[in-house]
Amino acid sequence: MSLPIILIVLYLMFCYVGTNYMSRPDVERFDLRYLLVGWNAGLSLFSFAGALRTIPELMYRISTESTIMNTICTNPATSWGKGASGFWVMLFVFSKIPELLDTAFVVARKRPLIFLHWYHHVTVLLYCWHSYATLAPQALYFVAMNYSVHAIMYGYYCLMALKMKPEWLSPVIITVVQIMQMFVGVVVQIASSYHYVMGANSCNMNGANIVWGGLMYASYLGLFVKFAVKRYNMMKLNPIKYKQA
Repeated sequence: MSLPIILIVLYLMFCYVGTNYMSRPDVERFDLRYLLVGWNAGLSLFSFAGALRTIPELMYRISTESTIMNTICTNPATSWGKGASGFWVMLFVFSKIPELLDTAFVVARKRPLIFLHWYHHVTVLLYCWHSYATLAPQALYFVAMNYSVHAIMYGYYCLMALKMKPEWLSPVIITVVQIMQMFVGVVVQIASSYHYVMGANSCNMNGANIVWGGLMYASYLGLFVKFAVKRYNMMKLNPIKYKQA
């Protein structure tokens, strides 16, 4: 776990130093439009490919296991952690490192760096690496969901950067999908906690992973709901400003 901790320290230092530097009135914002288009398009395609490899595996586990509880209990080393799905789970964990560059685009373009943004990046990186190290059996749910949401989200950001966003594609859709992901994450962690507390010795569960994962998803759910309420109240007050958002 030393590598992600080092990266997080460097990341937080960048957030502090970078935002302070770019907030100076004599420093011009960087446009980075076409670089942003390529970045978002690449992450969207990567996430779409990951979803294609992990969602079918998750659906297979749900349809073949005797109970839903077994899908969050079976050791991944003998099930979904092998083959193509295991490979794409590994790529998912590693992808949380380059995803930190999302923040560089925010800072360089002089956009507000909100708490939800950097908190999400920090906690996701730490939790994913811990889940991978402890072979968390419930992790396939999170990987499949996150790949799916990111395929949509980064595709949306790409279209926004190209100024090609369809009229029907409202930011409400993106936020609702994100909130749904956090809600399911909380439910899975509650089920995992119940299974762990009830003494399922055959499960490859880690107590610390369940506790911190549950707190993380619960905090995400609260923060995303708060963000959505604030954003769309502002949209009602100033619909013209947010028409293209």
